[in-house]
This record gives sequence, structure tokens and C-alpha cells, in this order.
Amino acid sequence: MKIAAFTGGDAVPSARFRVRQYVAPLHTLGIDLDEMRTSTGAYPPAANWQRPLWGAARLAELGMKVVRSRSYDAVLLQREMLSSLTTLEGLTGRPRILDVDDAIHLLRVGKVAQKLAGMVDRIICGNTWLADWYARWNANVVVMPTGVDTARYVPTLVAPVGGRCVIGWIGTSANFGYLQSLESALAEVLRSCPSARLLVVSDRAPSLPSLDPATWTFSRWSEATEIADIQRMDIGIMPLRDSDWARGKCSFKMLQYMACGLPVVVSPVGMNAEVLAQGACGHAATSTSEWIDALTSLVSSEQQRATLGGAGRKIVEQSYSLAKLVPQFANHLRGY
Repeated sequence: MKIAAFTGGDAVPSARFRVRQYVAPLHTLGIDLDEMRTSTGAYPPAANWQRPLWGAARLAELGMKVVRSRSYDAVLLQREMLSSLTTLEGLTGRPRILDVDDAIHLLRVGKVAQKLAGMVDRIICGNTWLADWYARWNANVVVMPTGVDTARYVPTLVAPVGGRCVIGWIGTSANFGYLQSLESALAEVLRSCPSARLLVVSDRAPSLPSLDPATWTFSRWSEATEIADIQRMDIGIMPLRDSDWARGKCSFKMLQYMACGLPVVVSPVGMNAEVLAQGACGHAATSTSEWIDALTSLVSSEQQRATLGGAGRKIVEQSYSLAKLVPQFANHLRGY
């Protein structure tokens, strides 16, 4: 079986973790997943005057791939081909499958998402909240979480240096607002716990003026160093605001931490709460005081970190590992 997959591009997380990492294991099951890569990025340039030229170039490049897709057994779409518009999607081959791992239906009053949902034969959603939404527009909706390759994301065997305990946050700069909402809590924990340090991994450094510069470091994200950076952490944090956009998230950063054996402290929003309910892998925190108490407790107890981190690793292995999800994905692609 041959699948033509239209993704957002090389650096887009959904392309990396919901398509590209499945290529090799699906091949062993007789499914060839062919990513329709393009030289034009999926998102428009910042300058308005450049956008028409970019759009024309992207559609021209995609047009040839859309024609090719009609010779495949199925087509997988991730979001729209041209940012915030539907264009060539309806000209691709069938059956069509839409993969959704974010609350894109909140953009443009949901019109683009609803149109996409109506032109596909199946929708794969990254969590149950998204599935409930898309079930309004398409009767064939299934749930598949974003998988973690537990053969690569593994706990480190290196002991902490000098008794230091590293609180880690990883994410794009677009999500700095979530991290900055914790600034006062982090400042208090770093002040009261001399062994604690904060590590931020992102595409650029955040502004955290309330934190003593000596208590935190920034590491520029790269695909090559992402796992090693998480392994430098002792505690993983995933703060969110209680919003529909946050409910659309698929807790992937939380799962990455857990796969590396880290205890987590997270906002119990959407899928985060569902993962926490599966076992004692960390703490839920909503208020500043709860974040301070949870982080202080973990910083102070290496045994608690080890116990919760070990439980989290088992949860990922049992429910969210790539090995567990490959057969599910194969069934979703074949299920016509």
C-alpha cells in the first residue's frame, strides 16, 4: 500500500512525529508512506508583499505532487496546503485521511477545518477532545496519540553533577507565554532551593527578568540535540492556560519527559489530565502555590523523582510508544 503524505515541512513537529518517524516501521508492515516534501515552506513570509509570490510558488510546486497523489492508494493531509486557505486538497487522490494534532478548528472561525473535514474519508485526531469536535463534521473519526520512540527517548544513566537538580522546559518560542506565566513560581523555587536550576530549550532565549541569571540557562533547540537536552533535566514542566487551544494539545512534551524517566509537573488541562490519571508520574499544578509546592517537593527528594519518573516511563511504554502505535496507525490507514 502506498500513501502520499502532505505535511507542513521538515521542521514541523507534526510532520516529524506523526508521519516521518513512522516511515520505516510502516514499511515493514507493507505500507510505504511517501512524504510530499517541498522547497517552499508551509507558512507565509512575514512581509505582506512577499506572500503572493510565495503562495504562487508553493501552489505550483504542490500542483505536480497533487497530480502524482492520484496514483497512490490513499492520501494523508496535515492541515491545509496553503496556510489558512483550502486550495488543492480536493484534487488529491482518494481515499483521503486528515491528521489533526492541534486545535486548528479555532482559526478562521473553524471554516477551513470544517471544509477539510468534509472533503476527507477519515480523520485521525491526536486526542479525544479534538475527536469530539471533528465528529461534528465527519462520521469517521479515530483517535491516535502522538507516539514517542522509546528506543531513542530513554532515561540517562549519568548522575547529576554536584547535587544539582535541573527543572526543564522545552518548546517553541511561540509558547513562551506558558513558561512566563510560571515566572514568579520559578523565581521562588530557584531562590529557596540552592541546588535547583532551570534549563530552557527553544529556538531562542526567553525573557525571564524575575529570575537570577545565575540560576537558569538556555540551550538552542536542534533535532540532533533534543533528546540529550531532555536527558540533562531532572524534572519536566508543561504549564498551560485553561483554554480551548490548550485542550487541543496532545501532551507530547509531557510524554517526551516521561519517556526519558523524568517526573513531571503539568497544568491538568486537556490530555495532560488524562495522562496524569494513568498513574503516579508527577504532579498537577494550577495555582502559583501549587507549582511552588510541587517543584520544591521534587527538587528536595531524589527518591520521589526516581519513583515518579520510573512510573512515567512505564506509562509511555504501555500506551504511547511508537512500537505500540505503529499497528494502530497501519489499521487506520488501511481501514477502508
